[in-house]
Amino acid sequence: MLSTAALLANSTPAQLLPARELMAFTLASHILLVPFGVALPFITLLMHHRGLRRNDPVALQLARRWSAVMAVQFAIGIVTGTVLSFEFGLLWPGMMGRWGDVFGLGFGVEAWAFFLEAVLIAIYLYGWRRLKPWTHFWLAVPLPLAALMGAFGIVAANSWMNTPQGFSLDAQGKPVGVNVQQAIFTPMFGPEYWHFVVAMLLTAGYVVAGVYAVGWLRGRRDRYHRLGFTVPFTVAAILTPVQFMLGDSAARAVFHKQPVKFAATEIVWKTDTHVPEYMFGRLNSDGSISGGLKIPQLDSILAGFKPSTQVRGLTSVPATDRPTVVQATIAHWAFDIMVTVGSVLILLALWYAWSWFRHRDNPGSRWFYRCSALAGVACLVTVECGWVTTEVGRQPWIVYNHMRVSEAVTSTRAGSLWAMLGIVMVVYVAVFGAFLAVVLKMRTRWRIADEGLAVARAELPPETDTPYGPRSEQELTATGAQPVGGSGRTSGGAS
Repeated sequence: MLSTAALLANSTPAQLLPARELMAFTLASHILLVPFGVALPFITLLMHHRGLRRNDPVALQLARRWSAVMAVQFAIGIVTGTVLSFEFGLLWPGMMGRWGDVFGLGFGVEAWAFFLEAVLIAIYLYGWRRLKPWTHFWLAVPLPLAALMGAFGIVAANSWMNTPQGFSLDAQGKPVGVNVQQAIFTPMFGPEYWHFVVAMLLTAGYVVAGVYAVGWLRGRRDRYHRLGFTVPFTVAAILTPVQFMLGDSAARAVFHKQPVKFAATEIVWKTDTHVPEYMFGRLNSDGSISGGLKIPQLDSILAGFKPSTQVRGLTSVPATDRPTVVQATIAHWAFDIMVTVGSVLILLALWYAWSWFRHRDNPGSRWFYRCSALAGVACLVTVECGWVTTEVGRQPWIVYNHMRVSEAVTSTRAGSLWAMLGIVMVVYVAVFGAFLAVVLKMRTRWRIADEGLAVARAELPPETDTPYGPRSEQELTATGAQPVGGSGRTSGGAS
């Protein structure tokens, strides 16, 4: 994703390319799980609350099953997230050694958030059929807050790298006099944090809804699939226009706080007013732009609400202090893909809202469900593009205007890093393969249960009733559990 030798044309250390490739691969892999770690607890509890409030066994069944997926995803996310934490120290010791005392608190907050999430997820899973329904629900309410706490930590660290502050430099150029509050709440923290959180909620909503949209297209028109689609899709549809506005606000913050990055994402070569907007296109070494759709004056209007707004170009700084033309084009394409997907999702959300307000029902068109099934995949692509824009647009700086990437890289031999990349790729393929296998196995078990074939397919059948209340007679016979009177639970625990 961030590879190619052209991307690193101005970098001299031989180990820089493999270090970047390794970091890019692990980050790109981990970021696919982040929306579910941050947002799936909230969506699950939303369905859980609906089930308790309306005494809806279908909603409770969905919440129960989503909680199982949430736990498996969290376990995989812990592994990939821990690898990233180690890589910061192993691949970029120059940055951590010099700046770790300034912005390292964000990683500490994230670590505590992971710990709290692990405890809360364990309680939530254990609580099905073991706790009173509302007690179980309220004990899980802090779970989404812990997820937001983890996002807070990592975004605080990243926003500091984009707009570093909260320190002064001594005569040797080392940071001293650290102000923790300023180091955490940097100028880019607010725009970046809320843009990130809403992106996670929106992505998780569309991905979960897409699973049930596929089921709907395959003829499963029961209430289970309808409710499984409607709740997460509604969350995502409501947040789609909000995210579009937050993205616009974040881009404008970049315009003010990181003008060279803004120039890269908009492929602006020379500082000027009445700057046109290019949708896609490629920046050439002479500053010309090949291809793309040119919209006159729009870039200046978007940046400052008027055509006379001056936009700084890449040539406003020396070539060694700005992204290369290849890096600028990569950041530009990533940004434009985000904008394009966001615009299409707004149309999808409006389609859904129009049908709901007119008919109090989901759209009946198969094309709507086809688009909904693709929306989750498109959102995952935009999540990747968001991090490409953030990281590539900041080049050649790892700490904006203070430390270059080449200055922070490890001294480990390039060959060792390439070997490590190969090993990590093999391990990640196995880990993600195991994750998909487990999720698909759970889906198969649930489908068997829903079709009433549990006894014929397994010695210990999967859950065949709702999470709360006594188990079915088949389950009681298979497990030897006896009903417990009064509380509506069984001594056998949750399956």
